[in-house]
Amino acid sequence: MRPRIIPPMRTESLAFLRKLLDTPSPSGFEREGQRVWLDYVRGNGATRTWNDAYGNCFAELLPDTLDTPQADKLFTVAICGHADEIGLMVQHIDSNGFIYCRSIGGIDAGSIVGKRLQFRSSVKGVSEPVIGLIGATAIHLQDRSGEPKVRKLHELFVDIGAKDEAAARARLNIGDPATFLDGSMMLSDELIVARALDNRIGTWVAAETLRLCAAMPMRNVRIVAVSTVQEEVGLHGAEMIAVSLHPSVALVTDVGHATDSPGITQAQHGQFKMGAGPKIAIGGAMQPEVVARLLSTAERLTIPLQRGATPGTSGTDTDSIFLAGGGIPCGLVSFPIRYMHTTVEMGHLRDLEQIPELFAGFCEGLRGDERFAPSL
Repeated sequence: MRPRIIPPMRTESLAFLRKLLDTPSPSGFEREGQRVWLDYVRGNGATRTWNDAYGNCFAELLPDTLDTPQADKLFTVAICGHADEIGLMVQHIDSNGFIYCRSIGGIDAGSIVGKRLQFRSSVKGVSEPVIGLIGATAIHLQDRSGEPKVRKLHELFVDIGAKDEAAARARLNIGDPATFLDGSMMLSDELIVARALDNRIGTWVAAETLRLCAAMPMRNVRIVAVSTVQEEVGLHGAEMIAVSLHPSVALVTDVGHATDSPGITQAQHGQFKMGAGPKIAIGGAMQPEVVARLLSTAERLTIPLQRGATPGTSGTDTDSIFLAGGGIPCGLVSFPIRYMHTTVEMGHLRDLEQIPELFAGFCEGLRGDERFAPSL
């Protein structure tokens, strides 16, 4: 396949992406980021938007000739990504005013020592983020008489500059969430680094797919962009929307591992490179007819795809969606990144912007009477 010449990402789309990435949205506390997402989709093609009780957000695009009351009878394509990111939550405040936390999602405790945090406080009268530092004892003061020890999360403390417990409790409550204080940055014209590529890029893909589909002259199906919550703590939002929306087919985006950095065994984890195209999952929850259509669409649009063997669970919202209502046909296309679940997740913008192009191309040719099921 001859590579396409792809111009730089649209300025407005990149600005939207970076605003999403820099808006704190830990699992269970996604509302601020969801507002950013809704503001964008409302101005980029959505004919209707709404949210549910837990903050899952939806943006609907209907054919021009159809009104909203008829919408739930249409063939519906859901474009899904999750809005939440990993973080920390206040678990304990000691007598000296130091904070101990639980993780929100999967965190490598060894990688966060010395990191800066911003807490969203629920204490009355505290309107600004509370900044804290994960304590890093100076190397001169560490006990190095025995084997080096990697501390567990409950052994790490956060210093918010409080003189004692009362001062700390005047600023934070038990249960207040925190995200890492690392903003997005462009490492080059094509490489982006951020703490929350996982998975604000999925909600970006959903919004951009909707925008592209809105510009198509012919639409015979209902398209719903979905920004789900609480993926990092159990795929909970996806389970909710699979039942409430019950789409005819779901196209899911998440991040996937790029394995082109040192220390990764490709025989075990596969060979995936940044800049070589999005990853398409094969097997398991991925319905074969949906996968086949994605592959043929990619060929038609000359979008390179990297195939990922996924015989069981994918670890994404797909795992909840495909099980609902007797089985919802799903496809999963992921954005290859390095250093997942760290504050320096890295990806190639060309890989990312090809995903909404692929999904829009998938939707473009749908008649609305397709049956994604085997002929047995």
